[in-house]
Amino acid sequence: MELGWLLWGAAVLLLLHVLAELSPAVGFALRLSLYCVLCVMGSLLAAPACLLLNGGRTVRNMRIIKNVVKTFKYFFGLKFEVKGLENFEVEGPAIVVSNHQSILDMMGLMEVLPDNCVQVGKKELMYTGFVGLIMYLGGVIFINRKSTTSAKMVMSEVAKTMVAENVPVIPVVYSSFTSFYNPKKKLFTSGKIKVEVLPPIETKGLTSDDVSDLTDRCYHTMRETFFMLSGRPSEAKDSS
Repeated sequence: MELGWLLWGAAVLLLLHVLAELSPAVGFALRLSLYCVLCVMGSLLAAPACLLLNGGRTVRNMRIIKNVVKTFKYFFGLKFEVKGLENFEVEGPAIVVSNHQSILDMMGLMEVLPDNCVQVGKKELMYTGFVGLIMYLGGVIFINRKSTTSAKMVMSEVAKTMVAENVPVIPVVYSSFTSFYNPKKKLFTSGKIKVEVLPPIETKGLTSDDVSDLTDRCYHTMRETFFMLSGRPSEAKDSS
């Protein structure tokens, strides 16, 4: 089964490469369309399995979902260099928070997500058809971003959830995608993504008064790691 996906991925990648050489705009549109199709088809395949095997909404469904999504990388020639997986080894439940860059984020998260680990996503994603359904079935906690696009505001909502449930937050940071994915430049090629799982941030004993400090600590740690992974250490120093 794995070999079959590799062969299909190689064939599709070769075709997209030829088309991209002829017209970057056409290649970008085709790759983006393929990604959207894969997301929908993957959701259609995973949803029945989630319902039949686990009976509905539960974090246990993430094992099914991630195994489907992990095949996507073969279609686009993407490689993941992962560091810090041992930080997922915590007792009890935990929530993973990752930096947001593009619609490709889901691929990266499924690559490293451990079993029985709850995700957090913006509430709007719940209404994205079959993709929203599969996220719901996977036990994703949806937070309200309201009208803001501020990363710190999102982290504040996450921090409130952490404090209310007193479970650790595990930040996951991905390097910049801009070297292989840039919608403004119609760029979508193969590439390598560096991923680092940071040590868990404990929230035991914290109250609502600690939300601001927790938000700032998590935000700045992830920001500095992002610049370091992306080969921009000087910006990491400036952000501290």
